Amino acid sequence: MTADVVAILAGLAALTLGAELLVRGGASLARRLGLTPLVIGLTVVAFGTSLPELVVSVQSAAAGRGAVALGNVIGSNIFNVGVILGVVALLRPIGVSLAVLRRDAPVMLAVSGVLAGVLLLPVLGRLAGATLLLALGGYTAWNIVLARREATGPAVAGFDAGVPGASGRLWRDLLLVAGGLLLLVIGGHVLVHGAVGLARRLAVSERVIALTVIAAGTSLPELATSVVAALRRQTELAVGNILGSNIFNILGILGAAALVRPLPGGDQAWLDVGVMGLLALVLWPLLWTGRRLQRWEGLLLLGIYAAYLALLLLTAPAAVAAPAPSA
Repeated sequence: MTADVVAILAGLAALTLGAELLVRGGASLARRLGLTPLVIGLTVVAFGTSLPELVVSVQSAAAGRGAVALGNVIGSNIFNVGVILGVVALLRPIGVSLAVLRRDAPVMLAVSGVLAGVLLLPVLGRLAGATLLLALGGYTAWNIVLARREATGPAVAGFDAGVPGASGRLWRDLLLVAGGLLLLVIGGHVLVHGAVGLARRLAVSERVIALTVIAAGTSLPELATSVVAALRRQTELAVGNILGSNIFNILGILGAAALVRPLPGGDQAWLDVGVMGLLALVLWPLLWTGRRLQRWEGLLLLGIYAAYLALLLLTAPAAVAAPAPSA
C-alpha cells in the first residue's frame, strides 16, 4: 500500500509541475505570436489548470478504464464546488460579479444537465465527444468576444498580472513546453497506476478512488489558485476559476476522453451525477443573494460534500478481483 500512496503523490507532483511548466512556456510562445493577455488568459492559462484532469481521464479512457475517466470528471466538479469554494468562502466571503452570475453560472448549470443527459446513453461515443469539444470551442470564443467588449473592466485588467510574460528566449519556451508535456504524461500514468493499485488493496471500486483520491488530487491546481486569490482579496477570480474549470471538465475533458475511446454511460452511478447537479443548483441562488458567498454558505457547501463522501463510502460496492495494473 505504501508504494501505491507514493506513486499517487509522485504522480500528482509531476502533474502539477508539468501543468505549470506547460502554461509558462505556452503563454510565452503565445505572447511571441502577438496574442493579448486576455486571449492567453482565457485559453492557455484557463485550460492549463485543468490539464491534470485532462491527462488522467484521456489516459484512463485509452486504457479501457472508463469508470476512472468519468469518475475523475464528476468527482473534480463536486470537489471544486463543495470543497474549494467552501474553503475559500471560509477564508474570506466571496464577492461575485454580475458577468459571472449572468454568464458562467448558467452555463455551468446547463452543461451539468447535459452531462446527466448524455449518461443516459448506454455508451458515450466519439460523436458525443466531438460534439462536447465543439461546444467548448464555441464557449471559449464567446468568452473572448464578451471579454473584449469589457476590455476596460477590472477583471480584464487582471489578466496582465495573471498571465506569465515572455521568457526572452525561444529555446527556453520550447523546453518548458516539452518538459511540461513529458511530466504530464508520466505523472498521469503513475497516478492512475497507484490509484488503481490502492483501490485493489482497499477492496473498493476504481470508481470510488477516481471520485475521491484522483479527483481531489487533480483539482489541487484549482485549490491553490483559488486560495491564493482569496488571500489576495481577489475572490471574484476564485469563483470564475472554479466555474470555468467545471465547464471545461465536462465539455473538454469528457469530450476528449470519449473521442479517444467510447465510455460507458448507462451504468454510471446516479448518486455522483445527482450530487454534482445539486451543488450546481444550490450554488446559483447562494451567489445571487447579495452577490456574495458568505462563510455559513461555505460551510453548507462543505457539509454537502462531507455527506456525499460518507454516503459514497457506505454504499460503494467492493472492488471485484482484477489483475494488477501494468507498469
